[in-house]
Amino acid sequence: MALLSQSRRLRRTPFSEGVEAAGVKAYTIYNHMLLPTVFRSVTEDYHHLKSAVQVWDVACERQVELRGPDAARLMQMLTPRDLRTMKEGQCFYVPIVDETGGMLNDPVAVKLAEDRWWISIADSDLLYWVKGIANGWRLDVLVDEPDVSPLAIQGPKSDELMARVFGDSVKDVRFFRYGLFEFQGRKLVVARSGYSKQGGYEIYVEGSDIGMPLWNALMEAGRDLDVHAGCPNLIERIESGLLSYGNDMTDDNTPHECGLGRFCDTHDAIGCIGRDALLRVAKEGPVQQIRPVAIEGAAVPGCDRWWPLLAGEKRVGRVSSAAWSPDFDTNVAIAMVRMTHWDAGTALRVQTPDGMRDATVLESFWN
Repeated sequence: MALLSQSRRLRRTPFSEGVEAAGVKAYTIYNHMLLPTVFRSVTEDYHHLKSAVQVWDVACERQVELRGPDAARLMQMLTPRDLRTMKEGQCFYVPIVDETGGMLNDPVAVKLAEDRWWISIADSDLLYWVKGIANGWRLDVLVDEPDVSPLAIQGPKSDELMARVFGDSVKDVRFFRYGLFEFQGRKLVVARSGYSKQGGYEIYVEGSDIGMPLWNALMEAGRDLDVHAGCPNLIERIESGLLSYGNDMTDDNTPHECGLGRFCDTHDAIGCIGRDALLRVAKEGPVQQIRPVAIEGAAVPGCDRWWPLLAGEKRVGRVSSAAWSPDFDTNVAIAMVRMTHWDAGTALRVQTPDGMRDATVLESFWN
């Protein structure tokens, strides 16, 4: 593969110095920023994530800040999830949809106050959509990207590491809640969340100047816990059914097709753009949906494009993410499958780059 030319458009992060010192081996581009993808190897990183604790540079999860009297109204316009009961201190996973009900992003919304929200986004330029809505509707709200860079602490030993840096009370933060914790005289939002099923936290580092001091403090405090720099792991996320926007779903897909219908309170999300379109989808049901698929044979090659999913000679879906799982001794995959063939136990075939493989639709993901 050809090298990527570096430029100001390809943004480093407040933690890049630490990532490089840790021996990063590969990156991807995410929201115009560097996102590490491999340190030792995907498999070694996978085993370590499940047994110890890792510090992840996920500064690429940029924040879209809404601030002003109409901030809550604008936030509800973006998502079919009913936010009326959401309180300060909570984080909600929220599908963001356009006027057709198509997925634009699947971020986490952080409610700092009734008039101040952060949207911690996946990989798409959501800032411009939100600015357009705010200006088109002449809302009294400021929409901007603040100097906030998330740092994730993931793995079974994450509680112990976080307590050493922020105090034992950090362990009291509940899932998808946040608290304010001090580091070097600065209050930081710390949420119990993250892009893995191994448990952990996301620290919203407000101010790039303390990025490396915090990185170094975590690394020093976790030395005897076998702390390592890490990153979202391809194998673990597929096992867990954690979707990747742009890979597993695009704006051509509705939340219901992505298995996110439980996050849509379409009848109650008054004001949501795309609500009428989603009401029709909710009534009729999706014609295709995300499903876990096990692919037989030796380890599959990297899935950098969609692989056709076939029943006989008929195309009935696509595989969008796939990897060999050491723990489950099979190739794990995420696929979008038509309703005629999405039942658990359905035998299909996948056209991979190294040939046709047998595959089976499963009832649930592995983790």
